[in-house]
Amino acid sequence: MKRAFFSIFIFSFCAFCVFPVPLENLVSPAHAARLRSSGEPLTETQLRNPAPRLLPMNNGLRQLVSGAMNALNPNMLVETLYLYKKPARFHTDSAVWDDGQRTGIFNQMLALSTLTGIQYFSSSRNTMRTFYEYSSIIDGPGTRNPLPDPVFARPPETLSIYARQKDLTFGDNVYRYDYTATGDAVFFTQENVTALSFGIITAIGRGSLRSVMAVIDCGDSILVYAVSMAKTLSVPGMGDRIGNSFSNRAEAVLNWFSRRLDSELFVQ
Repeated sequence: MKRAFFSIFIFSFCAFCVFPVPLENLVSPAHAARLRSSGEPLTETQLRNPAPRLLPMNNGLRQLVSGAMNALNPNMLVETLYLYKKPARFHTDSAVWDDGQRTGIFNQMLALSTLTGIQYFSSSRNTMRTFYEYSSIIDGPGTRNPLPDPVFARPPETLSIYARQKDLTFGDNVYRYDYTATGDAVFFTQENVTALSFGIITAIGRGSLRSVMAVIDCGDSILVYAVSMAKTLSVPGMGDRIGNSFSNRAEAVLNWFSRRLDSELFVQ
């Protein structure tokens, strides 16, 4: 009787456990090997009938990306896949990241004000350039009053915020961010509330840009996937220019996120 009770207890306990997913279960063997050996992000840019090529095997993430693709029918897609290796003392083997790691990840993804001043490589100018001249969470797209970055003691399952972000390529714009926290991953989607322009030329109309970022626990490391997709202006050369810009900007955001984890969460 005691053995039966113990077996039921163990089964019930394990049913509610979420275990880290090995990297090799999320991406192809070739991609896993490259991520582990190089330490560099993998990127894909597509301007003709775009379809994800680096998308990890995570149901929640695939639903988000599929929904964005169906809603937008984009003609440009830029993907980035990156592996952040945790210091040894933060590895998790028997269960997914602890509450501290998960909460820390969520709060760092909300620290949008710290994007102010980050740099990216400008292909057109062949030099480093400021990405966001200004970045702040705001109370709404109409009033645009700045708010401090929120900090949570426990991540909510869902959260929606607005942000004002001014960059030197597309100008001063408002975006909506929607966050989702699950047992083994944290996601956000970004949508432009205002049109993105090159000077007087509207390059991407309102609601025609979607970005998705996923952070997935792998026990000894964290897999970060980012994809930006857009319905861009049909002007010769414009798609290539926007695609190159988004690829370099995605790498800048990953570098920012990695530095935040180094300095604020996985401090050695």
